[in-house]
Amino acid sequence: MDNLTEKILLLGLVLLVGLAAELLGRRTTIPRVTLLIIAGVAFGPSLLGWLEPAGTLWFTAVSQVALTMVGFLLGSHLTARNLKRHGPNVLALSLAVVVISVMLVFTAVWLLTGDLVLALLLGALASATDPAATADVVRESGADGAFTETLLGVVSVDDVWGVFVFSLLLGAAAMLDGGDGMVALTHGLWDIGGALVLGVVLGVPAAYVTGRISRGDPTLAEALGLVFLCLGAARWLEVSFLLAAVVMGMVVANLANHHRRPFHAIEHIQWPFMLVFFLLAGAALDLDALPAVGWLGAAYVIARIAGRLLGASAGARWRAMGNNMGLWMGAALLPQAGVAVGMALVAAQRFPERADILLSVVLASTVVFEIVGPPMTRLALRRAKDAA
Repeated sequence: MDNLTEKILLLGLVLLVGLAAELLGRRTTIPRVTLLIIAGVAFGPSLLGWLEPAGTLWFTAVSQVALTMVGFLLGSHLTARNLKRHGPNVLALSLAVVVISVMLVFTAVWLLTGDLVLALLLGALASATDPAATADVVRESGADGAFTETLLGVVSVDDVWGVFVFSLLLGAAAMLDGGDGMVALTHGLWDIGGALVLGVVLGVPAAYVTGRISRGDPTLAEALGLVFLCLGAARWLEVSFLLAAVVMGMVVANLANHHRRPFHAIEHIQWPFMLVFFLLAGAALDLDALPAVGWLGAAYVIARIAGRLLGASAGARWRAMGNNMGLWMGAALLPQAGVAVGMALVAAQRFPERADILLSVVLASTVVFEIVGPPMTRLALRRAKDAA
């Protein structure tokens, strides 16, 4: 059997597994994201060995397309109306969660290892949330309301803060390690600033040009064109494609008063990409890394969970939203995957002598957060009484 035939058969199997996860998720309390991650681990190198996504071109392509779609849809929730109603709460919660998560993980790693550079790097990586898993649980649960709008806003802004904090701490770590911290800092600022500019440059004309054609394939082509154009331009310019997609979606949502079709079109085609993405993400997680990281991995997981809960609680108290609101918001922000892994790969390239420990901790903790996180997000939505 040739390689192409194997890939086609495997793609068919992946889609059928996704359908099974969809059906099982509707009949149980387990989110389909968690089921897909578990299936991916089972099919991956750790167990059956059917999926080998690590380092392959199609894994990179599928994951980046999926995350660009997620960013575009998240940006659509950052409208002037929503920001006016929930903007101060979103900013307070997201900033508090990122700052306290980074501080607690930094402190835990530093006390455990005495390695200041490693503590800075793992603290920076703790800031990222998995927008794909969170958004999918919200969509699957049919959640709608103030808590859900605030959560989606926090997830959208959270990774903006995360990229910014990561860039600053990466520069600080480089200076402490005897490297050129200004180069790392400049690269990080370009990553953020360039993405903001790209999102606006693409979003403004898209807001006025799209949605002028009748319903059907042309509108779907518009939506896909925006996603691929954004991703391709971001990769070419070497800026954050996720942040660029969020900004583009926000610009279109605020300026295109005549339609919402690009967002509806993306929602209709997003799931097959997400399905493959979650399965491949699960396959990329090496179970052998779990015991290898030992106490350091456990400290990272515990400190990040505490940072999410305490940070959201502090932000909620700051805005007089109520402590329970903060605790459930923190629980809903536990998932960690693509963005954190991407940051870990960047950090590993800059600090090759710490690459093994960085990747082991992040990948092993991602196993935990992607299996535990989505059910906690669903539980938080139900406790907030936003889920259907």
